[in-house]
Amino acid sequence: MKLKQGQQGLTFFGLLIVGILLAFAGVIFAQFVPTYIEFMAVEKAVQKASEGTTVAEVRSIFDKAAQIDDITTITGKDLEVGKQGDRVVVSFDYQREIPLVGPAYLVMKYTGSSK
Repeated sequence: MKLKQGQQGLTFFGLLIVGILLAFAGVIFAQFVPTYIEFMAVEKAVQKASEGTTVAEVRSIFDKAAQIDDITTITGKDLEVGKQGDRVVVSFDYQREIPLVGPAYLVMKYTGSSK
């Protein structure tokens, strides 16, 4: 006695839905990656800027590094500069918005400080 097995797989409509979802995720990922790369550049510039001794010097060092690394989201004026013991600590906090559909946005909040 043979049992009939039904076909298994994805229908064309199902394939179309999966393709649309993957394309949507790809577009969002393609917009997210540059913001993360810029965040990494900001962290590197903050580490470099923390070598300064005065607030003006820290901001100047950051602005020069930002110009080299093409950082446009944050400037030296946006940094919070303080001291912890004898070390200069530089911290930052900013957010980036990626428009999705209509009034919907993907908001990424980036924070960090020098070690």
